[in-house]
Amino acid sequence: MCATCGCGDARGTRIAAPHGTGAAPQDHSHSPAHAHGHAHPHPHADEQEPGATITLEQKVLAKNEILADRNRAWLAGQGITAVNMMSSPGAGKTTLLERTIRDFTGLRPVAVIEGDQETMLDADRIKRAGCAVVQVNTGAGCHLDAEMMRDALTTLSPASGSLILVENVGNLVCPALFDLGERSKVVIISVTEGTDKPLKYPYMFAAADLVLINKIDLLPHVDFDPVLCEKYARSVNPDLRVLTLSATTGEGLDDWYAWVAEQG
Repeated sequence: MCATCGCGDARGTRIAAPHGTGAAPQDHSHSPAHAHGHAHPHPHADEQEPGATITLEQKVLAKNEILADRNRAWLAGQGITAVNMMSSPGAGKTTLLERTIRDFTGLRPVAVIEGDQETMLDADRIKRAGCAVVQVNTGAGCHLDAEMMRDALTTLSPASGSLILVENVGNLVCPALFDLGERSKVVIISVTEGTDKPLKYPYMFAAADLVLINKIDLLPHVDFDPVLCEKYARSVNPDLRVLTLSATTGEGLDDWYAWVAEQG
């Protein structure tokens, strides 16, 4: 997590306003409430007292939990459902978002918070799909946190009753540890990644409410066992729901949409 994964070297978080507003990105790198809560300057590893890293981690998570609870209360008060979507890079999150946005058009307001270290590339794709979007660039940071979520919601100003889809930074480690105040956590893996993913990244699958096994249209061409992968995932989290789909062909999307509807 933050104290050990390199997030402390982040160059600052930038929240890019929705396209067309003309607002400039906000730079929070020197805010007193810096998104990761780190003290500056950071001591070198050999200068830290025993237990300093653990204490810092606890403080970071404690602050994040307070902000996440505030986000959750605000979202509930607005009747907004937020879903935190996490995966390793290339699992197909953005493609799934594009398809979901198009299929939900006319059913309820949908908005997206895009998390990436750099660029507006994914936000541009979401805009073309016809959805309000805010881009959060984390610099060297490897996850979104509750403060970034709060700032993105403030900029986005979603309508009451909206569905907020959060595309977290591509990473199967730190995003599992940082509550955003969301209603549910979804992990997306693709059949190109390996059947044993849940065993290699147990904290992510333990934190999740749903696992989506994506790109099943490629099953004839890869060595992946969906049944065994589901077994591994449930060995980490017995209450986990697992769905298979292809964001490209549309197979299995009805089950995904039904699950989203269940969230409120």
